[in-house]
Amino acid sequence: MKKLPAILLVFAALVSSCNQNKIKTDASGVFESDEVIVSAQQNGQILSFSIKEGDTIRKGAIIGDIDMSNSIIQKQQVQATIQALGEKTTNPQPQIELVKKQVAVQQSQLAQQIRERTRTENLLKADAATQKQLDDINAAIDQLKKQIAVNEQQIALYKSNIATQNSTVLSEKAPLEKSAAQIQDEINKGKIVNPISGTVLTKYALQGEMTTTGKALYKIADLDTLSLRAYVTGSQLTAIKLGQRVKVYADYGTKNYKEYAGQVSWISDQSEFTPKTIQTKDERANLVYAVKIRVKNDGYLKLGMYGEVKFKDDNAK
Repeated sequence: MKKLPAILLVFAALVSSCNQNKIKTDASGVFESDEVIVSAQQNGQILSFSIKEGDTIRKGAIIGDIDMSNSIIQKQQVQATIQALGEKTTNPQPQIELVKKQVAVQQSQLAQQIRERTRTENLLKADAATQKQLDDINAAIDQLKKQIAVNEQQIALYKSNIATQNSTVLSEKAPLEKSAAQIQDEINKGKIVNPISGTVLTKYALQGEMTTTGKALYKIADLDTLSLRAYVTGSQLTAIKLGQRVKVYADYGTKNYKEYAGQVSWISDQSEFTPKTIQTKDERANLVYAVKIRVKNDGYLKLGMYGEVKFKDDNAK
């Protein structure tokens, strides 16, 4: 019997070793994550934008600025207009105080005339005064009362007229304040605020460049937890449910697979044709269903890496 060439023996040994280490799984797929493309919310030059691909950034961090100098000037103009409205209003108090002093003098005179009338009435009874004197005093009292009434009406009229005048001026304040708030909102959008905690995957813009509203600045994803997107046949769906704990295996290009704990987070409700790059348990199936398994990343899992999943434990009774 002829001996096999050495190279064939080595190849046979490798194939035998791979078959022994091959894990029986139910489906395979690739690892992915929820990626967010952050876009500019304003037009202008990027004044600062210092992030780098691979940086880990927390949610809410301000990572850049877009030039909003024109909007800042517009807001200052509106604020100056609001301040000028106060100078257009009239303060009625000085004029009112003047009239009140006149009323106080007239009330003092009225009190004096009333005392004088009482004295004259007593003199008239004693024939020490004439009726004309009493009539003159009564006429003076009546005149003072009318003057006091007129002045009090004048005070009320001052208040009403000036309040109406000031109200007309100040009615312009509310729209101006809303305009200032709107401009401030535009200024705030000039800040590039990171929306989620994660790792920068791709950077599309650089400091000093011009940007426009909606233009992509960078792409970020949370890599702490990845999803294995795998495909199963219709017959496998009966063994899968949301929240189910499963075993996930990542292939690092060695003979051994690394095992991870996973949890089914999504099951597609619609079937689709088998993707060319994905192998299912039953390769003859034309229609498959996509599922996602959430896996805690220990730092070794990478986006696009192939993985396999086992839905049922062979040792389970």
